[in-house]
Amino acid sequence: MAYESRMDRDHAGPYGGGGGGGGGGGGGGGGGGGPEGGFGRPRGRRPVTDYGSSMVHWMRHRRARYRGGVIGEMERPNPAYNVDMLPPAAKLDNAADAIPARHIHASLNKIKHPINVVRWTPEGRRLLTASSSGEFTLWNGTAFNFETIMQAHDSAIRAASYSHSDDWLLSADQDGVVKYWQPNFNNVKVIQAHNDPIRDLAYSPNDSKFVTASDDSTLKIFDFAGGVEESVLTGHNWDAKSVDWHPTKGLLVSGSKDHLVKLWDPRTGRCLTTLRGHKNTISKTLFEPLRGQLLATCARDQIARVFDLRMMRDICLLRGHEKDISTLAWHPVHVSMLSTGGADGSLFHYLLDEPNPPPGMAPSIAPYDSPDPSLAPAQTIHPAHRLPHAHDFAIWSLDWHPIGHILASGSNDRITRFWTRARPGETDCFSDRYHLGEAAAEAQGTYDRMEWRKQLREQRAQEAEDELEGLVDQQMPARQPVLPGIPGLPNPTTGGGAPQFPGMGNFPPPPPGGLPGLKIPGLDPANPPDFSKLAALMRGALPPPPPPNGVAGFPPPPPLPGNFPQGMLPPGLLPPGFQLPPGFPGAAPPPPPLAAAGGAGLPGLGGDATNAAGGSIRKRGPLPSQQESLAMEQKQGKYRIAR
Repeated sequence: MAYESRMDRDHAGPYGGGGGGGGGGGGGGGGGGGPEGGFGRPRGRRPVTDYGSSMVHWMRHRRARYRGGVIGEMERPNPAYNVDMLPPAAKLDNAADAIPARHIHASLNKIKHPINVVRWTPEGRRLLTASSSGEFTLWNGTAFNFETIMQAHDSAIRAASYSHSDDWLLSADQDGVVKYWQPNFNNVKVIQAHNDPIRDLAYSPNDSKFVTASDDSTLKIFDFAGGVEESVLTGHNWDAKSVDWHPTKGLLVSGSKDHLVKLWDPRTGRCLTTLRGHKNTISKTLFEPLRGQLLATCARDQIARVFDLRMMRDICLLRGHEKDISTLAWHPVHVSMLSTGGADGSLFHYLLDEPNPPPGMAPSIAPYDSPDPSLAPAQTIHPAHRLPHAHDFAIWSLDWHPIGHILASGSNDRITRFWTRARPGETDCFSDRYHLGEAAAEAQGTYDRMEWRKQLREQRAQEAEDELEGLVDQQMPARQPVLPGIPGLPNPTTGGGAPQFPGMGNFPPPPPGGLPGLKIPGLDPANPPDFSKLAALMRGALPPPPPPNGVAGFPPPPPLPGNFPQGMLPPGLLPPGFQLPPGFPGAAPPPPPLAAAGGAGLPGLGGDATNAAGGSIRKRGPLPSQQESLAMEQKQGKYRIAR
């Protein structure tokens, strides 16, 4: 997989170009310049990891597995062999090539919170992160830029898991609430599973049930379709910190604060066995997802153990951490590869078939190679690769991309980092600040603190811009003006905003096609008759007009007195309190404008404008220009750095 790092970006022009990589993958997407008509900083190419060409190369040249791997030249440590990079599935017998030693990108929100959970979406296009603020954040899986953010829970999210069918997502929080999510993040169900914080959850192999582990020292099994509690597993003497369901069997494993690892039968709720060996709180328990024969556990005693379920004993001791081990993750393709994250921010990768003893220490023998495997001591495994300064604080969650070429890590330092393998012939990544530390890397000249801070500011500005654009894209469209009393019908105006029918004032004209609900008997709206037929139809339906001298039986109205003013209605003709519309003969003259009457007028309304009939027109005051708004914001210390 090829990628383009921010350290290798090109500032030759105002628009970043795409990076190379040949058959190994494309380059970064184009950057953008400043706003139209203004100035802006030159934006470098965004780091991109494109695995498309590598997958196509493997699928095109691979052979049947029993006949070997790929037909092609062997990869060598030279940049010219970038085109020959293959995905981990093409090298099942070489797990060392998949070790993520290279840091690609660090993603952080505008408002930063500790990252408790990181999960790749089932198709691998995005990474989902859950924070202590209860927010879900989606990051792009190839360009690593911000996509969207939403408030998923009211409290800190502690666990999340996708179903095996890739159709559902479960999340649990500090208040003991479990929520059901669809792939489009539509929340369809909420259940109160526990009264205490939920630390972990897992799906059954057929997704019909799920299990939760809580600080109330219990495990609960729920029916997924109904969200109903089916059984409660009790046996731990302290908080249950982790739980996992076997990928193919009816078997549960849980780890607790009482230093015990227990295996359960989910059908009967009975504890099958208890695995001992750890001397502190169990932080993570995880079945190997491919074959299901191994179980990995880690604890706060700085040791991770690998158990063989066929012998019900530990076969490997993973040493090397100097602080507590907070999480671990199996590689999705290589069974022998395991990654662990420490409380000090260190990230170690182990190969179970390579002891990697330090200089001067003899390698230990695996139990499988001893005469009696049931009595042989566990083999000690040391890290195949170390990243002692991967994060500044504890790593809470690790998750591999489904293809196995990128590892994502979420930490208490509020940063989500992406890691991948080094390209052929690349050695600079082994002497960066994540391997040596800031001081040692700066002494060697591979790390510049000022340049790193500059890149961090640019990255934060880019992430804030991406987040702002993402939130703008999610806004609802503006509501269109509608006719009064007729919802759903837009105001029919011309391009200039004036009514279509002159002489009607501000009264909106009727909608095209006539008023809804108005039907004349014998008239088909789709086939209107001519006017002669319409007059014939209406001649018998309407009453005749009244005679000029009044209706029969009623005397005509008396004549008006001679001195009555012209244009005024006689008194008593209209009911009390009835006001005639302006401009109607006999109506009272309109009131004078507020400004003419000596008043100050309403704010934002001009009182000196009059229409053709002599009435006042209320006008909105002028809005402040963009330059004035920018000047006001800059007085407050904002928007002073040009992008």
